[in-house]
Amino acid sequence: MTDDLLGAVSRILAEYDDPYLERPISDYLQSVDLSDRQLTVRLVFPYPVFGLVTGLARNIEPALAKVAGASRARIRVTHDIPAPNLPDKTPIPGVKHVVAVASGKGGVGKSTTCANLALALAAEGARVGVMDADIYGPSQPMMLGVPEGTRPSSKDGQFFEPVIAQGLQLNSMGLLADERTPMAWRGPMVAGAVQQLLMQTAWDELDFLLVDMPPGTGDAQLTLSQKAPLSGAVIVTTPQDIALLDARKGIEMFRKVEVPVLGVVENMSIHICSKCGHAEALFGSGGGESIAEEYQTELLGQMPLSLAIRERADGGRPTVVSEPDGEDAKRYKDMARQIAAKLARAATQGPSGPKLVVTDD
Repeated sequence: MTDDLLGAVSRILAEYDDPYLERPISDYLQSVDLSDRQLTVRLVFPYPVFGLVTGLARNIEPALAKVAGASRARIRVTHDIPAPNLPDKTPIPGVKHVVAVASGKGGVGKSTTCANLALALAAEGARVGVMDADIYGPSQPMMLGVPEGTRPSSKDGQFFEPVIAQGLQLNSMGLLADERTPMAWRGPMVAGAVQQLLMQTAWDELDFLLVDMPPGTGDAQLTLSQKAPLSGAVIVTTPQDIALLDARKGIEMFRKVEVPVLGVVENMSIHICSKCGHAEALFGSGGGESIAEEYQTELLGQMPLSLAIRERADGGRPTVVSEPDGEDAKRYKDMARQIAAKLARAATQGPSGPKLVVTDD
C-alpha cells in the first residue's frame, strides 16, 4: 500500500460521515489493498453496523473504483467494540457493556423494547445477552420463545449456563421457577437473586448484556445501579402524563448513582387505524421528547401502539426476527445503533455534555 493510494482512499472516505457518531468514515480506515485492479478497503467501526453496509457500499464503492489503478472496488466492514471505562466497578467476566432497560412504572412496553433492542443489536452483528431482572414478573423466556420447562444447566455447580434463545444468551428467574409459582419474596431476597443472576451466569464473550429491569426504583434497581458495572440505561415510557412522572423518577435514580442515561424510548406514541389509516395520539404527544430535553438526553425513537408488536412478542418471535425488514424493525435497529454508538463514544472519549449532579439538598 503506497502513501498515494492511502491518501486517495482517505480523501474519498472523508467525504462521507458516520450518521451516528458524526465522524468521517476515513477515521475507520484499517487497510487498503489493490490487486489486479480490484481495490479492497477495510473499515472497522467502533459499534456494530451490519445494517449500514449495503448503503455504504452503494454510495462509496463507485467513487473508490475511480482511484488510479483500480477498475472496481469493494468495502469490507467489521466492528471492534471498545470496553467501557468504569474504573470504580468490577467487570462481569465475559461481558463488555451492561445496559439497563428500565421504566418508572409497569405496562409501558419495557420488556418488549428490551427484547427487540437485544435482537436488533444481534442483527447488527454483536454478541448479545439478556438478563431478566424482573423477579416478580419475568417475561423474557416467553417473549424469546423458550419452551416451557427449559432450565439453565451448570457445568461446575457454581455458574448457570445461559439458555440460547433467538441467538441471544438468556437467564431469567422465569427459567429457574415454575411460571405459575409467584415469587413472594421481600426486597433483600429479590436484590440477592438479581445479583446472583448477573454475576453467576457464565456469559460467553458478550458485547452487550441488556438487563430487563423491574419497574420502579426499589431494591432490585438500586442493587443493579450501585453494584453492577452499568455502561448506561435506557428509559422506556409512554406519552401519558402519569408514565412520564414515573419515568422522571427512574432517570433521577440513575443520575444519582452516576449511571449515564443513554436516551428515552417512547412507546404507544401514536395509533394508526388498520381500517382507515387515521392516526391518533391516544396517550398524548410530545412527552418523550420533552422529558429527554429536560434531562439533557435524547429521544431514541417512538414506537406506535401496534397490535402486531404485541402479538409477536406474546408469540415468542418479536418484531425484529418475525419481520426484520418491516418499518417497526427498522426503528428498533436504528435505536440499537444509537445506543451502541453512544457507548462507543463514551468508551473512547468519555461522556459528552454537561454532568448533572443531584443532591439531597
